Amino acid sequence: MGPGDLSDILEALPLAKDPNLLVGVEAADDAGVYKLSEKLAIIQTVDFFTPVVDDPHLFGQIAAANALSDIYAMGGKPLTAMNIVCFPTEKFDKSVLKEILAGGVVKLREADCLLIGGHTVDDLELKYGLAVTGTVHPKKITTRSGARAGDRLILTKPIGTGVISTAVKAGLARSEDSEGASNSMAQLNRTACEALEGFGVKCVTDITGFGLIGHASEIAVSSNVAIVLNTSSIPLLSGAFENAKMGLLPAGADRNRQFYSCRVIEEKRISAEMLDLLYDPQTSGGLLICVSAKKADDLLDRLQDRRVSAASIIGEVRQSPQRKVIITE
Repeated sequence: MGPGDLSDILEALPLAKDPNLLVGVEAADDAGVYKLSEKLAIIQTVDFFTPVVDDPHLFGQIAAANALSDIYAMGGKPLTAMNIVCFPTEKFDKSVLKEILAGGVVKLREADCLLIGGHTVDDLELKYGLAVTGTVHPKKITTRSGARAGDRLILTKPIGTGVISTAVKAGLARSEDSEGASNSMAQLNRTACEALEGFGVKCVTDITGFGLIGHASEIAVSSNVAIVLNTSSIPLLSGAFENAKMGLLPAGADRNRQFYSCRVIEEKRISAEMLDLLYDPQTSGGLLICVSAKKADDLLDRLQDRRVSAASIIGEVRQSPQRKVIITE
């Protein structure tokens, strides 16, 4: 569902108030957070989607990594997970589902997260994902509202999964590009999250369906700042620019553009292909981290030392009441 429709629906919900609800629906953040004690809060999230690759085991890994990412974006540690499955029993053999679930377990073990159950329904279209519960100290939550003027922006994974997945479906993707995108999507954001310890980071989000512009815009609105993206520094997946140039864009990119373009200012003329990639909906993308300028280089060094090799400083946070995303080179 596009961000515009989702926003309209959620605005109509009658929400209950609770002083222990630290991050709720109204915050439009990556997950919900509820305080259990002065030193412990739980994080809850859910995410599932249709296959983005043909290999069922790999799809399971990607879907699980994507669901776990919300916990890491909030600064937490995943503890338990439950499978969510929609499976067309008349279309696929049950061995396909076995492989999907096995792929999910691979990533859950990598995350030290326990699978404790799930729910399966017979559906016309295959979908898989997880509901995940994690924990975090109430004073160490990283949200979209914590960005401060002067912060630098670090992105931990390259973008372009949407256009490459579209190229794969069209039979036009190079095998090395498809493999690179799949490996990126299956990579957990655990290492990136754990690398933040000691850097005083207050603002993190993960880049998923709303694209880099969409998620950057959510930070701008929530933190009452402007987000500046330097396109020359944004890491791209191999083949992403070429596929965008061929017009191989997923439908979600157009929905993101329709909703978020009013929040965008181009300081310099940006190529159509690069703009398409900024709106490209990502699957299991990286973390977008706001860190003080004085600590940005040290954090980048730590991330790269821990093999988060694509991590790059891609922009900064500016004080501005406009709450826009400013694109430059």
